[in-house]
Amino acid sequence: MAFLRGFGHHVPARVVDNAELAPMVGADPAWMLHVTGIAERRFAAAGDTVASLGIEAARDCLKNCAAAAETVGLVIASSGSGEHRFPGPATTIARGLGLAGVPAIDLPMASAGALFGMALAAGLAHQYGNVLVVASEIMSRVVLLDPAGRDTAILFGDGAGACLVSATGGFAEIRDSLLQSDGEFAEALRLYFDAPLHMDGRTIILHASRKMPRAILQLLERNHLRPDEVGTYILHQANLNLITRVATAVGVPESRFFCNLARYGNTSSASLLIAAAEWHAGSQDALAQPLVFAAFGAGLSWGAVLAMPPGQPGPE
Repeated sequence: MAFLRGFGHHVPARVVDNAELAPMVGADPAWMLHVTGIAERRFAAAGDTVASLGIEAARDCLKNCAAAAETVGLVIASSGSGEHRFPGPATTIARGLGLAGVPAIDLPMASAGALFGMALAAGLAHQYGNVLVVASEIMSRVVLLDPAGRDTAILFGDGAGACLVSATGGFAEIRDSLLQSDGEFAEALRLYFDAPLHMDGRTIILHASRKMPRAILQLLERNHLRPDEVGTYILHQANLNLITRVATAVGVPESRFFCNLARYGNTSSASLLIAAAEWHAGSQDALAQPLVFAAFGAGLSWGAVLAMPPGQPGPE
C-alpha cells in the first residue's frame, strides 16, 4: 500500500507569450493559440539546469507535505532533456537536498516519465518509506526557435514538478497502475544529442489519442469503476486537442480534466506533476472521489495511475 502525500512545482520566472515567440518561428499568435491551446510558456534562465529546477520543485513538494528531506528514502528523477549522457539529474537533485547516501534513480523518459515514476514509487514505498519523484525539463534548449522548428517550438516550455509517495499515509491511496510501452513507432518522437527534438506530430497524436484513453478505461474496468465516478483526471499537458480527444473517448465532460496548459505549455515529463501540484493547491476539500493520472510519451510509453480516498473500498 502506498499513498500520495502531496506535490510541488517550480517554473522559471521568464514568461514567453505567443506574441514574443511568433516572430521567432514565423507564426501568427492567434493561430498558435488556436492549434495548441497554449498562450504562454516559461523559459529557463542561462544559469538554470534540469537539476536546479528539479531541486526547487522538490523543496516545494517537501514544504507542502511538511516533510523533512532526511525522511526521503529514495529519489526517482525523470527528464528527457538532461544536459549529459551521464550522470543524469537524479544524484545532483539528491545532493542538492542534502541526501547523501540515499539512492537516486534516473528515468530518461520524455512526457510519460513522471507517471512511470509515480507507479514505480508506489511499488517501492514499502521498502524505502518516502519516495520523492521529481520530473524536470528544459525543453526550450532542445527545440529550434526558428521557422524550421515551428511545429515543436510553439508547444514546449520549461519547468519541474515533484510528488512524495509514502508507505505510511497521505491524502490519497495509490490503488493501481497500468503501464505500457511499444517501440514500433519510437522514432516518431526522439531527441539525439547532436540534433534538435524531432516529433512526427500526426503519428504521436494518433497513438496518444487511442492508447491513453484505452489505458484509462482498462484501469478503471479492472477496479470496477465507471469513468463518471472519477472526480478528476490529470493528464500530461501535451496540447488541448489531445486532452479534448481523451475526454471524448473516455466519455466524461472535459471539465473533469484539470488543465493548466495555457500558462505553461508542454513541459514534457514535468507537466503531469506541475498540473497535479496546482490542482492539489486549489483543492480545499479532502479527496472524495477517485483520481486518475495518465500520460503518453517517447518510447512510445503510456499508462494511467488510479488514486482513491484513503480507506475507501473499491466498488464491488
